[in-house]
Amino acid sequence: MIGYAIDVFFIIILFALFGFIHSFFASKKVKQIFIEQYESLIAFYRFIYVFGSSFLFYIIYQSFPKPRLIIFDLKQPFDLIILIPQFLSLAGIIWTLRYFSIQEFLGIAQIFRWINKEYNISEFDEKLTLKINGPYKFCRHPLYLFSILFLCCRPEMDLYYLTVLVCVIIYFYIGSYFEEKKLVEYFGNEYIRYQKSVPRMLPVKFKPYISN
Repeated sequence: MIGYAIDVFFIIILFALFGFIHSFFASKKVKQIFIEQYESLIAFYRFIYVFGSSFLFYIIYQSFPKPRLIIFDLKQPFDLIILIPQFLSLAGIIWTLRYFSIQEFLGIAQIFRWINKEYNISEFDEKLTLKINGPYKFCRHPLYLFSILFLCCRPEMDLYYLTVLVCVIIYFYIGSYFEEKKLVEYFGNEYIRYQKSVPRMLPVKFKPYISN
């Protein structure tokens, strides 16, 4: 059991290292330094950041110890039944992406604006918009919610997967906090009103948000 505890400890440490690096380069202070040095080339920052972070996560993920202690292994028909909420959560992810600018998230839209000489340096690395539609009327971070549900609903769970899953859930929650600090700074009272009306993750309020 000591070996399993050590493996879990190292997974948490490596995941925390990724989280720190990822959050550090997402900070406004780092982006401001980049702008001071490279000015309008900040348009490429998001693209480099997303794919750099993905590569870093892959390297750290491959470095994880993998304790294969089985937590549960569902038998028929439960191994099939649990795929139903997983399928529904996947549908929720797709639903959310309809209201989500993938090109802006990946940094592609910024590069096109820079090429067309339409990039505004005050955007930093992304153009923020507040459009509260679809699943965003019921919770403020539906992509995180549906992703967590998708990852949770599986017929087999071992200690390795469970540890990573808990780390992901914690990181999503902490990340959502810092994201919202940025959104409050950018949108002010409009976003504060949204925060007061709609839950962060769990859609416990069944009355959808209605904007002015």
